[in-house]
Amino acid sequence: MKYISHRGNLTGPNPERENTVDFIFEAIDKGFDCEIDVWYIDTGLFLGHDAPTHAVDIRFLKYDSLWCHAKNAEALEFMLANNIHCFWHENDQRVLTSRGFVWTYPNKQLIDNSVIVVLDKELNHDITSRAVAVCGDYVQSWRR
Repeated sequence: MKYISHRGNLTGPNPERENTVDFIFEAIDKGFDCEIDVWYIDTGLFLGHDAPTHAVDIRFLKYDSLWCHAKNAEALEFMLANNIHCFWHENDQRVLTSRGFVWTYPNKQLIDNSVIVVLDKELNHDITSRAVAVCGDYVQSWRR
């Protein structure tokens, strides 16, 4: 089972630090993958959940341990054209990532090759063999 930090969070939401390069690297250094929010605005790449706030470059986005959530159509188009692991969703129950994983909305049925998103502190969900990974803000306690 792979554990994916949601925006760099390991022990709960941290809005001041999430989606920042240093915070993301802290999670990666501890052995976690990270889901990050990516924007493409006026030929620049940025991280940020609600708005593009932290500039990054393409080399950063190419880290194998990143799962890049495109926040606008331009970001999706850029990442697909540059072979960056990415996906787009809004309220969809399931979407495919560019590497063929099934990114699954919380509390939805898993299918083969699923990544389940868990927003709760406790990992009480039925994680079957169909899940290859779980993503959330509390992954450090789940991995123990």
